Amino acid sequence: AVGIAGRAAPLAFGIGSLVAFAAGYSYIKLALCFHSDGASFTYLEKAFPKSPNVPGIAGWIVIVGYVGTLALYAFTFGAYGAHLLGDPGSGAARIVLSGGVLLFFMTVNLLGAKTSGKTEDFIVYTKVILLGIFVVAGSRTISANHLTPLFDRGLTSPFVAGALIFVAFEGFQLITNAVMETRDPDVNVPRGIYGSIAITSFIYIGVAVVAIGNMNIQTLVEAEEYALAVAAKPALGEAGAVLVDIAALLATSSAINATLFGASRMLAEMAGENRVPQAFNFKNRTAAPWVAVVVITGLGLLFTLVSGLDTIATFSSLTFLLVSIAVSVANYRLRRQTRSSAWLIALGFTLMTVSVSLLLGHLWTHQPFTLIWVAALFGGIALAETFFFSRVIPDA
Repeated sequence: AVGIAGRAAPLAFGIGSLVAFAAGYSYIKLALCFHSDGASFTYLEKAFPKSPNVPGIAGWIVIVGYVGTLALYAFTFGAYGAHLLGDPGSGAARIVLSGGVLLFFMTVNLLGAKTSGKTEDFIVYTKVILLGIFVVAGSRTISANHLTPLFDRGLTSPFVAGALIFVAFEGFQLITNAVMETRDPDVNVPRGIYGSIAITSFIYIGVAVVAIGNMNIQTLVEAEEYALAVAAKPALGEAGAVLVDIAALLATSSAINATLFGASRMLAEMAGENRVPQAFNFKNRTAAPWVAVVVITGLGLLFTLVSGLDTIATFSSLTFLLVSIAVSVANYRLRRQTRSSAWLIALGFTLMTVSVSLLLGHLWTHQPFTLIWVAALFGGIALAETFFFSRVIPDA
């Protein structure tokens, strides 16, 4: 975000949060109407009953998007872990740590929803406390000179950055992948989605303001993979850098745990509908879809090894923006069943469409190879799903 928006990075997070709130509306309405861990796949299946490839392709793309986010979180975990160990330039240390955290949470998820949930609660509460300490302590040493001029990278830069970092808010979508495990979903799903977006927005904006206010932009950009640890030093010294490293490790850990849980449930649901091989619906004695958990973990590790941070983040954000647009379209088609406001759906659709347009324009200008790579991946997924579905259901 800082590399694109510069000093307007906090504004970029604010814009990203508005887009997430708008997108969250359709997810909530659909989740309350159709209780299924299939989430976006199920919603599109209901909205396009005569076009089975629409939910199928979207479901496959979402799963690959979750693999991308797993890789993003694992990559970041490895980067901060290597920095904490005093060897930030070591690619080997990052790879070992990235692989280790993925395997650890694969094991946690194989132990079942109860273990995964308790682990998640502990990690989330701890990371919020540590990041809160960073924001409060760092706010005392903010230099106003570091915060101006606000639009040092241009007026459109925070909007482009807001689209690029949309993946930072994708966690709210995972709540819809756990509707069947949620107590009183009519109350807790809206509370969870809107609450998670609000809390993460507050944290992201606060952290961004403190980071930029304590460090010049170029230094933050150069320390991209562990920028917050560098930003903590002016206010808290080396102890602050260690605190932020630990907070980052916890933040990425909780994201890996939640993503693996939600993605595996969605993949199992798709297997139950014959949209992916039946093996993905195999359950162990704790009712965890173990094949889905293991395969998603393995693909996430592979993605971490072959892609860079920018490519992974771009792919993941674009994926979830496009899928969220599709979910908004589904909600519009089903608005009488979901009792949704057409105006609120249209607002979300418009904000996300503008975000995608800005992101595509940025990629076309600055990262054409990444754009081609992502387009080829989407095309490959569509062809693979179409081929698989035609083999499973020949008359489709």
